[in-house]
Amino acid sequence: MSSQKHSKKSNRRGSGHHGRSPHGYGGVRPSKSLGQNFLIDEGVIEDIVLGSGAGSDALVIEIGPGTGALTLPLAERAGYLVCVELDDKLIEPLRVKTFGMDNVEIVHEDILKLDLDTLIKEKTEALGLKSVRVVGNLPYYITTPIIMKLLETAHGIDSITVMMQKEVGDRIAAEPGTRASGAITYPVHYYARVSKVTEAAAECFYPAPKVDSVVLRLDLRDEPAVEVKDAQHMFRCVKAGFSQRRKTIHNSIASMKGCDRDSVAIALGKAGIDPGKRAENLTLEEFAKISDCLQDA
Repeated sequence: MSSQKHSKKSNRRGSGHHGRSPHGYGGVRPSKSLGQNFLIDEGVIEDIVLGSGAGSDALVIEIGPGTGALTLPLAERAGYLVCVELDDKLIEPLRVKTFGMDNVEIVHEDILKLDLDTLIKEKTEALGLKSVRVVGNLPYYITTPIIMKLLETAHGIDSITVMMQKEVGDRIAAEPGTRASGAITYPVHYYARVSKVTEAAAECFYPAPKVDSVVLRLDLRDEPAVEVKDAQHMFRCVKAGFSQRRKTIHNSIASMKGCDRDSVAIALGKAGIDPGKRAENLTLEEFAKISDCLQDA
């Protein structure tokens, strides 16, 4: 899968939308409170659509379609496209923009509250679709909750292709057990394989955010990356480890509710983990061992 970086300077494939006023989007002004930054670079749009794997056999769920920059090209490729938009003022313009497209449905809802399992089951069964692809330009302030909801509670999804702040994306894409990893790295890699689709400079958006962005594709695994007795308990161990990442794993895990220094020391010994290591030095397999041994203690 290709990974490129787009910016205003490249003007790639005729991306002439930069600097367009709000009136160029049907009078719609981006909402600061909702973290809206409308994607306007045609090169990035093309990379996302192609990189998402959307095809005629796919149910595509677009999160936060905004002004519809991704919506129309996705609709051309998808078997059926469901656009989930929270902002009241964007619903009618989206319906106008997609008028006459029989394979497009606009849902006015918060993605964090939507029953995705039911939606996926109903649409795939009724339409005979074989794959489910999620695509979106996520509000940066709720990127992690949205990704975790998709990974943990929505069954049947094959891949998630999403735009996010580059710093967050770099953490997610990092290999667990490396310095670049963080608390979000481990649950994502537990559920999915991560690849980079493309990068986008700030000027690829209106208004331009203060940070650059990256698009990642998460391909969900048939089975989790490691065996563990309780995945949520393991994630709590990871979170504790990275909440004070300069502390040793012994000290950080001991701060978890229900743990004490002696039981943590015993668990680490059984797991064969050096208590002087830090969270960023531990692999997903090692966190699974720590979690299991703590529950056995």
